Amino acid sequence: PLAQKGEAGKALGMATIASFIGGLFAAIVLAALAPQLATLALKFGPAEYFALAVFGLTIIASLSGDILKGAIAGLMGVLIGCVGADPISGISRYTFGVSGFASGFAFTPALIGLFALSEVFVQIEKILSDRVERMKVGGIWPNRQEMKESGMPMLRGSLIGTFIGIIPGTGSGTAAWISYNEARRTSKTPEKFGTGHVPGVAATESANNAVCAAALIPLLALGIPGDVVTAVLMGGLMIQGLAPGPMLFQQNPEVVTGIFTGVFVATIFMLVFGLLGIRFFTQILRVPRRLLTMAIVVFCFVGSWAINLNVVDLYTMVGFGVLGYFMQKYGFSQAALCIALILGPMAESNLRLGLMSARDDLGVFLSGPLTLLFLGLAVISLLLPLL
Repeated sequence: PLAQKGEAGKALGMATIASFIGGLFAAIVLAALAPQLATLALKFGPAEYFALAVFGLTIIASLSGDILKGAIAGLMGVLIGCVGADPISGISRYTFGVSGFASGFAFTPALIGLFALSEVFVQIEKILSDRVERMKVGGIWPNRQEMKESGMPMLRGSLIGTFIGIIPGTGSGTAAWISYNEARRTSKTPEKFGTGHVPGVAATESANNAVCAAALIPLLALGIPGDVVTAVLMGGLMIQGLAPGPMLFQQNPEVVTGIFTGVFVATIFMLVFGLLGIRFFTQILRVPRRLLTMAIVVFCFVGSWAINLNVVDLYTMVGFGVLGYFMQKYGFSQAALCIALILGPMAESNLRLGLMSARDDLGVFLSGPLTLLFLGLAVISLLLPLL
């Protein structure tokens, strides 16, 4: 929406600044409190993960302008997330005999289809009806009022992103949507969100970048990778004969210091190159819209194929692209579907594991302080939009 208002430069500028703030905040927390905060991650069992996933799913209610359409999109996402092997027993379900669906729908091709390919379909529709507007870039600096309004969403996003990053297996998508929802919920002008409102960009970008540094905390302090990226980094460290965990701080402090320094340097350079490069990056808008649209289609296919070298991922991407196009056309929330795709399987598997460990006693989900905290937040998150 900001780009459509001729403020693509401002959107990129705010995204870069917020990413820098979120990354710097998490890097400071990483350097100062890594071992202490890692113990928090150890407190998360199946019940806590389930409660966190439920809380994440309830933000669908306040993210969607139309609660009913948001709920339909969210439940559709949960249903799609059930396709493939059962997380506990391994029995196939909803595959309709198609072997390619045995492992479920790959998440990244689904996202590429849902957000990128669906937008391509919208642009093709505009090209065919000669409704293409010339995109303007504009300045890259938000004005003073926008920076003032974005201050609290950036700080809150940095905190949320750091907390979510410390918990293994949650990821930047969860942090971004929770942060966006909190920024919208606490704003004096929530109706502006989704229409090209700079604080919305600030909230999401600060949160998802804070996750990057925070995910290193459980890796370095406990030897538990926080996400896919840190799992790759863990493999790299082990190849070099370094075992991530508490002993790394004692036996190889120079490696830990190097990683901390690298995070700070990378964050600073991202800000410098990001702001300097915006005017160059946006020259892509000079490419004729027809050529640009076709190029994006090619990159969608290449990107979806390159992850697993699996032709089923291409069908997944196209299918979700068509679904995303019609959702956009009829006012259903693509964000709600995305959140449910991320958190639905997480909620299901941890509900089952929690019940198995407690011999089917539901009381385990109401026994711990963290579980009660997240379930309480979930109730509040559901009731506030209705009230």
